[in-house]
Amino acid sequence: MEQRRHPFTQPPRRERDLGACGLCGFLNRDGRRVSGEVIVRGIANMHDRGNGLGGGFAAYGIYPDYRDFYALHIMYDRPDLTKETEEYLRRNLEIAQSEEIKLFDHPRVSDHPYFKRYFVQPPDTDRGRSPDDYIVQTVMHINVHCGGAFVVSSGKNMGAFKGVGYAEDLAEFFCLDEYEGYLWTAHNRFPTNTPGWWGGAHPFTLLDWSIVHNGEISSYGINKRYLEMFGYHCTLLTDTEVVAYLLDLLVRRHGLSFEQACLVLAPPFWKDIDRLGSPQREEYTHLRMIYGSAALNGPFAFLFGFTGGLIGLNDRVKLRPLVVGENGSTFYLASEEAAIRALCPEVKIVWAPVAGEPVIVRLEEDSSKKNHDRH
Repeated sequence: MEQRRHPFTQPPRRERDLGACGLCGFLNRDGRRVSGEVIVRGIANMHDRGNGLGGGFAAYGIYPDYRDFYALHIMYDRPDLTKETEEYLRRNLEIAQSEEIKLFDHPRVSDHPYFKRYFVQPPDTDRGRSPDDYIVQTVMHINVHCGGAFVVSSGKNMGAFKGVGYAEDLAEFFCLDEYEGYLWTAHNRFPTNTPGWWGGAHPFTLLDWSIVHNGEISSYGINKRYLEMFGYHCTLLTDTEVVAYLLDLLVRRHGLSFEQACLVLAPPFWKDIDRLGSPQREEYTHLRMIYGSAALNGPFAFLFGFTGGLIGLNDRVKLRPLVVGENGSTFYLASEEAAIRALCPEVKIVWAPVAGEPVIVRLEEDSSKKNHDRH
């Protein structure tokens, strides 16, 4: 497929720092919603992990009035390019509300795309696909076929806000202090092998999955070809995009647990599997054999956000940092302990996860029901 040229691609950097990029996130397990200005304190503390070529946020619980609708955040290269996409949306979806995403004229954020959001539902007449499948195919169609339009996020009661710039500046640009969510993640980007453009900033999303990543996916080519067999299209020119789609495939479509999906993405070494007892050895062997093309290679630390919780995962030799903190009903994950303490100075419990072992934190049961956790 011919690569599309993006007007927001930035000039190359003068330096490379393969250990950079900053991750930060927290989950209020009781479902308590807080302003976006809270997460900014953590990611701003890691300002030097970025270089101004990318930053972004994912927030959950921010659209309670439209919680049953899919919230499509779409970036357009220019305002006059909305017609084709909006005609497609009107033909294929029921649109409850459409509006411009409020932006602040920030002096350090320039040459930005045009942003709109649409609260939508698939038509009742489509019996052959689930609503989630219908929205996934809608996202893929827009990203591949609608010129100058890219879907930034597409989940229920959540949204992603990202672009070129430092994370704290983009938080002001998107007016995140006016949103309240129970789960926030943030990313400060230092791109190394992929372009620093608006669509390539983190998080990457699909439905209510959101991914922020520090590292490099050297298996991107294999992962991309594997996903294409299942109808996914990678169009955003950044290796991390495959992770959001792999999670959707493994958990939603194939029914794996989060623990099993993490074993696929960061599989143990064969020598370690051989030491396991039965039936664990058989399970791990089957997962590695069946999903070998979905395994991620290279150094990475991820935060996976979804409606029902937050997951942190390192590669199997821990080539990128990840730290966890806990205070009451709130869990924090970040690249540095300093970022956690910027979010919560009184945090008492802090630890570093073992390489390749996920940290999975879920909403409390009553909060999960309240926030429509479908997982």
